Amino acid sequence: QVQLVESGGGLVQAGGSLRLSCAASGRTFSTYAMGWFRQAPEKEREFVASISQDGGRTYYTDSVKGRFTISRDGAKNAVYLQMNSLKPEDTAVYYCAARNFYNEIRSLKDVFWWGQGTQVTVSS
Repeated sequence: QVQLVESGGGLVQAGGSLRLSCAASGRTFSTYAMGWFRQAPEKEREFVASISQDGGRTYYTDSVKGRFTISRDGAKNAVYLQMNSLKPEDTAVYYCAARNFYNEIRSLKDVFWWGQGTQVTVSS
């Protein structure tokens, strides 16, 4: 069982930035593909970004390309989501996700473990 703990959410004005962090338990972080999803009120949870086991490949949903950057730090068992130029439509609960021995998290079905979520609110 892998535990994921997110932090870094909050309230920010449109155009601002936030950096989300996710700390993962376990000794085999290097085998985990990691990702971020989000869920806005009354909407389904959706894919935002993911990063491969070795950090060499990243994937983004179209609406965040050029604004969000996902990265990982093996020494800290952590994954990050740098969010710039935030828009009100980015408001959602953001969830960290993981799956071991896997490279491409792209959808809900790809995920084995979830964090508890962190709220991001962007005011206009």
